Amino acid sequence: MKYIFEGTLFKNGKVQPFVVQHLTMEDLPSILKVQDQVVAHLDGQKTLQPLTVEEFQFILEGKGMMIGAFSNERLIAFRALLVPIIDEEHLGIDIGLAESELPKVIYQEISNVLPEYRGNQLQKTLASLIMKELLKSDHGFRYVCCTVAPFNIPSLKDKFSQGMRIAALKEKYGGSLRYIFVMDLAETGEPEWKESLYIPMEDTVAQQSKLAEGWRGFRMEERDEELYVEYKR
Repeated sequence: MKYIFEGTLFKNGKVQPFVVQHLTMEDLPSILKVQDQVVAHLDGQKTLQPLTVEEFQFILEGKGMMIGAFSNERLIAFRALLVPIIDEEHLGIDIGLAESELPKVIYQEISNVLPEYRGNQLQKTLASLIMKELLKSDHGFRYVCCTVAPFNIPSLKDKFSQGMRIAALKEKYGGSLRYIFVMDLAETGEPEWKESLYIPMEDTVAQQSKLAEGWRGFRMEERDEELYVEYKR
């Protein structure tokens, strides 16, 4: 299979080559193995919503895109885009899109990196590559959406680094609190924002209030061991 990227990483102080390619149904056992190892290393599973076998199959059979990083022919990281079913749980509804806009939404789905390979910016590399692969195609999508749990610092940094913005904060997946991020692919340049403020990440009510007024979350920072989110409008 043709590689879409070739690079190097460090493991145990040694340089190691890796390649990135599109994933297929043949890779499903390896994908599940990586996800199982990632989940096993989490402090609490509330920060990650693992995908089921059926959900991976849905993506791999044409309802999205998956790419993976391989080192020594072993899958060490993967990232996915999903074309979602339009139902009452659709993230486009959560961020206030009109019904006619919902078919233009694609999700940035799960991103996993084996614990032993963290620190090599693989999540960031795969994010850049999968978006480039999307833009190469005649995709017809305008909005990229995803969910991230508050205090899931690596995933929050990942989304903010891509220029995604928090557009909502609500319970999803049977009652788990999630930020809902969005990126408008049709947006050119940065809008002129007139107001800015910082809200503690733990203050759910204050954030939800501002989001309902049209504010958007842009970045986070730590102050005196407390995390804050910067909101603008």
